This record gives sequence, structure tokens and C-alpha cells, in this order.
Amino acid sequence: MNGTQTLTNATACDRYAAVQQATRSHRASHGCWAYTFEDGPSLQRLAAKWNAHRVLELGTALGYTACCLAGSGPEVRVDTIERDATHVALAREQIASVGLADQIIVHHGSFEVVMKNLTPCYDLAFFDGFTPEPHLIHALRQLLVDGGILVCANVDLALSAEASALRQALDDPRQWQQEASIEAGATRVLIKRSSR
Repeated sequence: MNGTQTLTNATACDRYAAVQQATRSHRASHGCWAYTFEDGPSLQRLAAKWNAHRVLELGTALGYTACCLAGSGPEVRVDTIERDATHVALAREQIASVGLADQIIVHHGSFEVVMKNLTPCYDLAFFDGFTPEPHLIHALRQLLVDGGILVCANVDLALSAEASALRQALDDPRQWQQEASIEAGATRVLIKRSSR
């Protein structure tokens, strides 16, 4: 099997591939930072495996990963945050087009501001912004239930000055249990240890 066949088969298994492709097309024409996550099916399987009912996502773009997360079960509810107004509008359109508008709320604003107004007890949090910052990791931890899952993409994009602080925030064994990785190791999966 060659690389083209592998990509085609992976896309055929992805119920939300059209949203992913719309994100790629938008980024190409808009010249923006709306990069798409490459392994939505693994993200969906992870949410299903951990039986995540309440999900928080930082970095909506056009809604591809929000759809993957919501698609892990009919009872799943996703809050996703996006600061770009154009992306918020496009994400709402894309989410409605695949029938998930009742499961996903797209919040417009900065991560920090919107997160302050959310009610804790999320089962899974997914960071898919440009690069995670330690204060955002801490804020996500506060919103997760004990035993909740943090899925953190783009860890390798941290600048060298920030990388050490980020590693310290993610690798603290008192805070997190290292679980696994997805997207060929580029996305970390951690379990929140009890706050008690």
C-alpha cells in the first residue's frame, strides 16, 4: 500500500474529513493560523475510551476537532473557544453542516477570558492553540475533574525560553500522570492527579 492509498483510507474513515478539508482550504485562501489537527479519529477514539461527556477545547479553527470530540457519543457536549470572529462564524456553519450544533458551543473570545466564565468539571480538555503556555495548562487543570484527561497539541512549538516552563508544567508527577501520545507523538495525553 502506498502513501496515497493510506491517506485516502484514513480520510474515508473520518466522518468529519470535509470539515478538515474546509479548514485547509480556508487557511490557504485566508493566509491565517487555522491549522487543522491531523488525527481526528484518534482524538475521537480517545474521548470515547475515557467516556468523556463534558469536553473543553482551546482553539476551534473551523471546528474539525470539536466535531471529532462531539462525535465520540450522542451525550457528549463540547465547549470550544476561538478568538477570531471569522473562524467562529465559519466553525458554527461547519458544525451545523454535520449535524452537531446541539452538542457544540463555540465561544468567541480569548482563552483566558472565556475560561473564567466556564463551570469546572470537564472530563477532557484539548489544547489546540498555537502553543500551550504554562498558565493555560494550570487553568485547564483547574477546570478538569480529578482523573480528567488533558490532550495537549503543539508542545513542540514552544520557543526555547518557554519550553522549560512548559515541560515543568506538563511533567510534574504531582499534577499529572503521563498516559500516552497521539498524532505520531506530537500530542501529549495526561491524566489529572487528585487535587486532594
